[in-house]
Amino acid sequence: MSGRETDAGTETGASTPTPDDGVDLAEGVDHQVAMVMDLNKCIGCQTCTVACKSLWTEGGGRDYMYWNNVETRPGEGYPRDWENSGGGWKSGEHSERRPGEIPAQEDYGDAWEFNHGEVMYDGSDQPLRPQSDPEWGPNWDEDRGDGEYPNSYYFYLPRICNHCTHPSCVEACPRKAIYKREEDGIVLIDQERCRGYRYCVEGCPYKKVYYNATKKTSEKCIFCYPRIEGEGPDGETFAPACAEDCPPQLRLVGFLDDEQGPIHKLVNEYEVALPLHPEYRTQPNVYYIPPFAPPQHSEDGETVDVERIPRNYLEKLFGERVHDALDTIERERDKVDRGGSSELLDLLTDTNPARKYRLEVFDDD
Repeated sequence: MSGRETDAGTETGASTPTPDDGVDLAEGVDHQVAMVMDLNKCIGCQTCTVACKSLWTEGGGRDYMYWNNVETRPGEGYPRDWENSGGGWKSGEHSERRPGEIPAQEDYGDAWEFNHGEVMYDGSDQPLRPQSDPEWGPNWDEDRGDGEYPNSYYFYLPRICNHCTHPSCVEACPRKAIYKREEDGIVLIDQERCRGYRYCVEGCPYKKVYYNATKKTSEKCIFCYPRIEGEGPDGETFAPACAEDCPPQLRLVGFLDDEQGPIHKLVNEYEVALPLHPEYRTQPNVYYIPPFAPPQHSEDGETVDVERIPRNYLEKLFGERVHDALDTIERERDKVDRGGSSELLDLLTDTNPARKYRLEVFDDD
């Protein structure tokens, strides 16, 4: 038993939870690991991106891969225009996949070479810049957003593989190389079985599966499962690197079927944590607290009762339930402003790792 598990039991008084019969788990999966990201905390610092890149995708055909990326919204994302590339399911029966496309390499962007030698060693007074003339890349439209001054707006959207309950990438693979782990529902690619056909890249509507041209196999986010399994030097369990290294600590990690954990409460009880593009019908297990923003201003600088981030844009991202989620959070904030208490806001502002990362609650199963 690690120190973190002891803290969790001590501070919450929780015993080992039991699965919630109301949670839809994939067939053959015992428990479903999940993540909730609070978009109101994301500052776009890319620390999560760097943590993931340095840990998993530094080289060996992975230069263009960002298993974790942070997009500016509204924006075209990474790979460019991925939301219009197809994939997913045609219906909730999950019997027929939607046709999809494989993004072109230029939609990901190349791994640019910079003039480091000239600037840092040769005494050049030129600014640091790519040696090529790039036209696109990750975060090309960073902080651009939408709207007009003084009511322009943008927000950040971190993305990883959603480790879906009904992953269309699994169905797309003719080699059955992609699978969901029985113990926690993490979606992995068997590198021995994969032959690099790239049907998985086409099938994923979020375009979070990547082709490694050097190895001739597909690769993707593995939810840092070695960290979850305690394979570090001291055998201690850790949340994924993107969560642990995040300066504003916007991510919560746990199990969807852990009734006493924050994931279950935010997703199933308060229903304020929402999947990205639910219309793809893959049932993602990465959820988002939708963003708030200050109201708009008139040309004279006066506050007007108009939301800065249009609800119809958030609905395109998170579905119709985003209205109820935002209204619920607003009610809870008003309650606290009036001197009351709110379990929901306590969950969203908790900084204790033992409660934010509940990853050992089912270890005795």
